[in-house]
Amino acid sequence: MAKIEKSPEQWREQLTPEQYRVAREKGTERPFTGDYQVRDAQGIYHCICCHAPLFENEHKFDAGCGWPSFDRPLGRNSVEEHQDTSHGMVRTEVVCSHCDAHLGHVFPDGPPESTGLRYCINSVSLEFHPDE
Repeated sequence: MAKIEKSPEQWREQLTPEQYRVAREKGTERPFTGDYQVRDAQGIYHCICCHAPLFENEHKFDAGCGWPSFDRPLGRNSVEEHQDTSHGMVRTEVVCSHCDAHLGHVFPDGPPESTGLRYCINSVSLEFHPDE
């Protein structure tokens, strides 16, 4: 599938300033400020930029870190991972595989009884579709 590509101006027209800063400029929202910290409803989280399905609420857990955390993406091709050496750290960045929107990072400190991974995702990069 071809990547969705838009100019910065097109993304700015579509997104709020905070969504643009996080998703298109690789920013981070402040912890404990997002909409999707804990939610019990069934549904799918989609990319705020291209609406691609990314994460299932069933695989969400409270990591206590202040951002939505998942133990896995929805599918093998939902997200891509890239090495991130910004801010003097080495981390694994998570982006939408359809439009390269910055979503967050993945860490190896998730629930050991499942994948052992913690996909730490900015809630401003997501939109929740209940009952999907």
